Amino acid sequence: MNTPEPERLDRRRLESINIINALRRGTVPAGGLERIAVGLDVEEGVIAKQLDYVAEGGGDTKFIRGEYGSGKTFLVARALEIARMRGFVTSQVVISSSTPLYRLKGIYQQICANLRTGEEEHALKTIIDNWLFSMEEKILSVASGDQSDAALEVSTEREIENALSAISEMNSSLAAALRTYYQSNNAGDFHTAQAALGWLSAEPNIGRDFKQKAGIRGDIDDTIAFIFLRGLVSIIHGAGYRGLAIAVDEMETTQGLQRAQREKGYQTLVQIIDALDRGGMPRCYFLFTGTPALYDGSRGIRSVPPLFDRISVVQDDEFRNPRQPQIVLSKFDTGKLELVALKVMDVYAQAYTEPDRERISHRFIRAMIRKITTRFGGRVDVIPRIFLKEFVDILDKCELYDDYDPAGVYDFDAGHLKGELTKEEEAVMVVRF
Repeated sequence: MNTPEPERLDRRRLESINIINALRRGTVPAGGLERIAVGLDVEEGVIAKQLDYVAEGGGDTKFIRGEYGSGKTFLVARALEIARMRGFVTSQVVISSSTPLYRLKGIYQQICANLRTGEEEHALKTIIDNWLFSMEEKILSVASGDQSDAALEVSTEREIENALSAISEMNSSLAAALRTYYQSNNAGDFHTAQAALGWLSAEPNIGRDFKQKAGIRGDIDDTIAFIFLRGLVSIIHGAGYRGLAIAVDEMETTQGLQRAQREKGYQTLVQIIDALDRGGMPRCYFLFTGTPALYDGSRGIRSVPPLFDRISVVQDDEFRNPRQPQIVLSKFDTGKLELVALKVMDVYAQAYTEPDRERISHRFIRAMIRKITTRFGGRVDVIPRIFLKEFVDILDKCELYDDYDPAGVYDFDAGHLKGELTKEEEAVMVVRF
């Protein structure tokens, strides 16, 4: 029996379906964020200009400041999307009790684990393979006559050393691990090659056999993590990418640490900022996020004057200046949420069919927002995730059932959200008896 070929989805429709699927799950879409972004044009423009500067060999950073519901997570995702569109590799680190700000090895480990290109997630192996391939291509292009495989391997190993000479002056282990990775791949010893990638990523429990083969002592620790990060950025650029953009999220968790750990974490930020400003981390862009308490609280950045001086901002009127060290986000309001709903309808039209805009009118959207915010203490800034999840459900039902009348039957019932609300959403939720 001949099975008909399924209809191939064009790229735009596939992206639209991905966006709607993510909103159904209450998550930030992986791509196409510009299609549902509202009120971030100025901020996006500033970040894009910074990335252009970094792509030319500079280093830069930006701190994003906002309350829960101001859109920090969305702006971070959008910034990383812009970076990938400009040819950057991106990564995201979430600060937590298991990866505190002061533990540089853990931060480096997350960066390596979450490397992403425009085509691939978990892209460390591909990046290193592309880097090595570019070296081989360079050697072959200048070689007189054909080179044997053995001669090419020797020349490439020499090129690895040359490319990382500045890093090797401080620590030779990076070049040794990469050389072992290259040799193992060529010999078909993929177990050792995989161990090399694991060691380069600061993964725990890499066996002693690999270190003996590579001539390496010890592991990547807090004292050398930033040296290896510099090496990683050099490899990324050598593989044909413009640089590395790193988002460090949820830094406010640092406030809960003991004083010594807290201040050590904040000193890490001073170290990063100074390295970027001195040209010590070229082609590297850092994006940090935190709540206002992180910046102004007694256990926050203000408690370390050298750091506070570096990232403090002037806020003297309603005209915010995102070119300052911090981007200060305002809370989401009803007008912005309405605009997002209208944009989601346009995306839905490309994913499935044109929504019935009579059944899902502006009046219905406003009424829906009121019904949900009423259950959350009138806080529009708390509900965007919940609203969009409910809104996509309404769009689905209107497409599936001609007789579905959302204006007549829709009422927000928070009971089905039990267990999936965030602590911020639960804190303002109005309990009914």
